[in-house]
Amino acid sequence: MSLAPSGFTSRRPGRRTLLQGLAGAAALGTGVPLLSACGSGGSASDPKTVSLGSNASDAVPKKAFEQLYAAFRKQSGITVHVNTKDHNTFQEQINSYLQGTPDDVFNWFAGYRMQFFAAKKLATPIDDVWAKIGGNFPEAMKKLSVGEDGTYYFVPLVTYPWALFYRKSVFQRHGYEIPATWDQLIALCKRMKKDGLVPIAFGDKDAWPAMGTFDQLDFRLNGYDFHVELMAGKASWTDARVRAVFDHWTELLPYHQDGAMGRTWEDAAQTLAAGKAGLYLLGSFVAQQFTDKAVLDDIDFFAFPEIDPAYGQDTVEAPTDGFMLSKAPKNHAGAVKLLEFLGTPQAEQIYLKADSSVVAASGKADTSSYTALQKKAYAMISGAKSLTQFMDRDSRPDFTSTVMQPALQKFVQNPKGVDGLLSSIERQKKTIFASA
Repeated sequence: MSLAPSGFTSRRPGRRTLLQGLAGAAALGTGVPLLSACGSGGSASDPKTVSLGSNASDAVPKKAFEQLYAAFRKQSGITVHVNTKDHNTFQEQINSYLQGTPDDVFNWFAGYRMQFFAAKKLATPIDDVWAKIGGNFPEAMKKLSVGEDGTYYFVPLVTYPWALFYRKSVFQRHGYEIPATWDQLIALCKRMKKDGLVPIAFGDKDAWPAMGTFDQLDFRLNGYDFHVELMAGKASWTDARVRAVFDHWTELLPYHQDGAMGRTWEDAAQTLAAGKAGLYLLGSFVAQQFTDKAVLDDIDFFAFPEIDPAYGQDTVEAPTDGFMLSKAPKNHAGAVKLLEFLGTPQAEQIYLKADSSVVAASGKADTSSYTALQKKAYAMISGAKSLTQFMDRDSRPDFTSTVMQPALQKFVQNPKGVDGLLSSIERQKKTIFASA
């Protein structure tokens, strides 16, 4: 069976729909042994223990989740044994992990990536959970949590936008203005380079950040509908519209930070923090890296500039993170209780108190304590016409990990030979999307 979702585009909520009723959102957010379950964990024989596979390896979300699970233990008497793996490793090994003996509950993503594993029967339906938590979420969040079979498989927790981040003091010092168009962005990058700055901080050691740049260029150039068709395997990578994306990226690439293949996104963030880079394209979780309050207070962001007036800045990339129930949880009853707790606005508020880089998925969460960045992030999400989830969430995981990540790294290192690269992507895409 092909996992390219029939009719998925039409079921996908628009940006305004997604955030309708979302009174708030906190918008800035995110060891490497092989990914496996928590060993003896004890959940098979202990109804007071639930195991959870976590990709929250960075310090801020890891701490936030610790506080969340501590609150659940206090309320329910159930201990959550957390199996944390490096974020990138978790994503790369998720397929084999879920086919083995996974933890009871695991961190994952809304939309296509959730639907993919649900369709492969690697997750357990949770309609019983949604019968209790459904009233906490707007309709669009409910749609993002449903599999192709119309059954719930996902409990959303937070969402966050991708944008261009900058330091206000750097812009003020040099007299820079926010670019609204592609030409203005290129002109700004030229000025920054002349002023001795790295125009755009960039680190692609983990292979996923480059996908965010592709997404921005594609939906700004070609619009939301074409972008989701391309991600679903329905449009051709040899289409002239895709070539136009790489032509624009080739124009922008000289302004990216050199040596990206050897730099993590965290290290790239420090270039911005130090005032050595003018811009940084990333999700708002980047704020986790600004531990100096003076630096954090100096951070601001703006939407990727318009390229084609027909599409403007209508689309915003705003991934939604949450939880799923594995195919055969050892402590099913305890896992259900955990998911019911995680689907409450109270749980989101506990998490957001420790991680102010993201915004709540629940429409009932208290937003009164949102920072200026969170409020702006929420406004960006709620004001957009269409919402995407990110390339490695909007498409098949095997396609993005085995084809797109190495292809984009190859392009970044050498932007010549684009036609051959796109032909190779298209050949591999046809093979992968034709498989079960």
